[in-house]
Amino acid sequence: QVQLVESGGGLVQAGDSLRLSCAASGRTVSSYFMGWFRQGSGKEREFVAIINWSGDSTYYADSVKGRFTISRDNGKNTVYLQMNSLKPEDPAVYYCAAALRWLARSSGEYDYWGQGTQVTVSS
Repeated sequence: QVQLVESGGGLVQAGDSLRLSCAASGRTVSSYFMGWFRQGSGKEREFVAIINWSGDSTYYADSVKGRFTISRDNGKNTVYLQMNSLKPEDPAVYYCAAALRWLARSSGEYDYWGQGTQVTVSS
């Protein structure tokens, strides 16, 4: 079992930055690829980014490439999503999730999910 708890969401203005954290616990958490998804109001959940277990390989959705950075600290069992230059289209509930397959971009490929953290961007 893997438990995931997100934090760091909030209300920011367009152009601001925000860093989300995902604290993971469980016996085999370091074996999982960790991803971030988001779900805006009335929208489907969409892939944002994924990172491998060592943290040296990442992949991003085109919509956030160059603005968001995913990272992980295995010593702290924590995954981060640094979000810069936030745009009015970025507001959503952001979820972290754990998958056993690299480059998993479908929500169905993830085995564990956090409860989500709300990000709101005012223009």
